[in-house]
Amino acid sequence: MNGSIVVLLTLTTLQVTLGGVIHETPARPNIITRSQWGARAPKGTIKNLRVDPPPYVVIHHSATDSCTTQAICQAKLRSFQNYHMDVKGWLDIGYQFVVGGDGNVYEGRGWGKHGAHSQLYNSKSIGICLIGNFVDHEPHAAAINATMKLIEYGVSIGKIKEDYTLLGHRQTASTTCPGDKLYELIQTWPHWSATA
Repeated sequence: MNGSIVVLLTLTTLQVTLGGVIHETPARPNIITRSQWGARAPKGTIKNLRVDPPPYVVIHHSATDSCTTQAICQAKLRSFQNYHMDVKGWLDIGYQFVVGGDGNVYEGRGWGKHGAHSQLYNSKSIGICLIGNFVDHEPHAAAINATMKLIEYGVSIGKIKEDYTLLGHRQTASTTCPGDKLYELIQTWPHWSATA
């Protein structure tokens, strides 16, 4: 009983000290590591972001079929990485993270690493690609939730600037990415800005 009183008093003191606000770290989304999805090693050293934590989050779509199982999503990740490295000549997969319709987040280059997803923003943003072609339909709810949780988690652990700006890829380059329906959707999300 005395232990419970001490805990209650400690929490009350914490609330008073923080002005009545308790800051909690959001739950970590389920992040599948590079080794878990079978990533190749990068062809060279990936630079760190020039601006860290980055002030931008750039949303992409893969413009491919979507996936709803971990096995299929992982196969797609390997194919994206092969294309980026073998055809485009990049050092690694271009995105920091990729999100599947299975609700999992897949580690690409990861936190703090320079991207290869949007030339003018590669050194100062986190690039998140949702697997699928979202011209005519929105992503699965599981992918939307996982993406939003990843951004929230990134802010809470200091890997994304707290007052970040959310953009669609088409706002940073001449492209239709991330597809009309996903682009319309992200305009309703926190921190989206009409100006890049």
